[in-house]
Parts: sequence; C-alpha cells; structure tokens
Amino acid sequence: MATAARKAAPKAAAKPALRKNALPREFSKDEDLKAYREMMLIRRFEEKAGQMYGMGLIGGFCHLYIGQEAVVVGMQSTIDDKDAIITSYRDHGHMLAAGMDAKGVMAELTGRRNGYSKGKGGSMHMFSAEKGFYGGHGIVAAQVPLGTGLAFAAKYRGKDNVSVTYFGDGAVNQGQVYESFNMAKLWKLPAIYIVENNQYAMGTALARASANTNLSTRGASFGIPGEQVDGMDVRTVREAATRAIEHARTGQGPYILEMQTYRYRGHSMSDPAKYRSKEEVQKMREEHDPIEQVRRRLIEEWKVAEDELKAIDQQVREIVNEAADFATTNPEPDASELYTDILR
Repeated sequence: MATAARKAAPKAAAKPALRKNALPREFSKDEDLKAYREMMLIRRFEEKAGQMYGMGLIGGFCHLYIGQEAVVVGMQSTIDDKDAIITSYRDHGHMLAAGMDAKGVMAELTGRRNGYSKGKGGSMHMFSAEKGFYGGHGIVAAQVPLGTGLAFAAKYRGKDNVSVTYFGDGAVNQGQVYESFNMAKLWKLPAIYIVENNQYAMGTALARASANTNLSTRGASFGIPGEQVDGMDVRTVREAATRAIEHARTGQGPYILEMQTYRYRGHSMSDPAKYRSKEEVQKMREEHDPIEQVRRRLIEEWKVAEDELKAIDQQVREIVNEAADFATTNPEPDASELYTDILR
C-alpha cells in the first residue's frame, strides 16, 4: 500500500514548452531594427553586470534577464509615456526598455552617488517616476498590489493611463496576487498583469509547485480574461499587448498575459542552476532565442548586411562599457545619505 508520502510526491518536472501563437503581424524593417537594438542593449548590459558581479564590483543580489528580452521590449512598444510599469527584482531589462539611462542603472548596481536610488537601493530597488517606472521590488509578489494601486490612481484621477505589472511564475501562488485580481475586476481597473513564466521559480519547475500550470487562467474565477503568449517572439508579445492594453484603456478592466519565456542563467548570480540540463538550455537558445529570431529576419527578409548588425552591436557595447566605467568611477554616496529619504 502506497504511503501518504508517496502519494504526495511532487510530479516530475516537465520540459519547457512554448505556446505557438497564430502568426503575428509582421514587423517593418525599422521595427525589427529597433527591437534588435533594444534587446541587444539589455543582453549586453546584463552580460556586463554578470562580469562585474563576478569581479566583486556589484554586491548583494543580482538577477539577470538574459533570454527574456522580448517580453519587456514587446510590451514597451505598445504603451504610452504616461502609463505606469512596475516589476520584481529581475528588473534591469525593464529599466532600459523604459528609457532609463544605462549609466544610472549600472551606477546603482555598484552603489554609487548617481545611481537611480543614490546608491542605496542596488539591483532590486530603483525607480524613475520620470519614466513611469515604479520600481523593482525585492519581496516576491509585493509589486502586484502596488501595480493595482497605480491602476486605481489612474481611474480615480479620471485618466486613461494603464498600469502594467510584471511578476514571475513563482509569484502567482501568493495570496496578495488574488486579492489584487479581485479588487481590479471589482472596480474595473486599467491593470494589465504580465506573468513572466520563465519555467522555474528559483530552482523549482512550474509543474512541481502549481496544480494549474496554465497561468493565464488564474483570474478566471474573477472573470479576468487572459491568454498564453510566446514570450520569445517580440512580434507575438506586441500583438498580445495591443489587445490587452486596448481592453484596459477602454474601461473594460484588467487583463492577464502569461508570457512563456525562458531565462538562460540561474535564478540569481549565486544559483548554479543544476536543476536543469545544459542540453535544455542550449536547445532553447538554438530554437527560440528572441534576438536571434529578429537577427535572422533582418538578414534573410530585409537583406540587412552583417556589417550593419555588427555596427549596432558595437554601438551597444560602447554604451554598456561607458556605463560600466561610470559605475566604477562615480563617487560613493556620502554617509549623510543614510539619513535621507526616510519615512517618519
């Protein structure tokens, strides 16, 4: 007779599977070039951040966005400057896509005076009200009620802004997520919830932690529509984002997008990621890489020369190298900064 422990044994981790959406509207050449450059900036920035962390120049936690670039670049291509975005601690890519300066982001990573949080927030805690970016947040799912509050503020003030809240598959089982869903639907708030399902919550595969692995249906009991999206294709992301934003901006209430994506690195820089095989990661890189998809289109469909793409990569590397230089030469904050920005 099977023991209770055996009956309760976790299910084996399923191999990551990406949803194949219907073919999205094609990008123009300029749109593909723009997406390529923006995703490449995030990729090179994160690679440099990883190097600097290994050199001891960045302290604390550091969560890289490598592999997930299409999600935030596709989303940002559809929202207005007046809209609000908020995310978790895997936030560097969101900052860059929102137009925040690479120097200020990198300087915050190294704890310098001209970082976005004056060197006091580090990787997980910086924001820019000017760019409508209301932070990375270190507590799992803490940004979900805050993002819902931003949507409430927009509706209360009679504005047609939307609030875009990003969170991961590891956060979807948190109670505050469902409290937020209930409130957003009850009051028809212009809230768009982006579940960045990168298949692993820290080291736990989705199937081991979630009874229902279709995360787009998590708002069904509240009547919130949702859909699964291939989050590795920037075109598909943009198309789904356009539908969601139209829904929210026209007073129809919240919308959930489950972006099925994949991170190539560990959960954080301290994670060796031994819970998955190298072959799995390599397969995702070879078959689904978001930047390589755009690169192939630029070469094969738009006949863009390799030299032109190399020039873009070189420009991006120069931006990132300048940011790294700034982040290591900018002064550290004065000790008096310990006593500023304190709520009493």
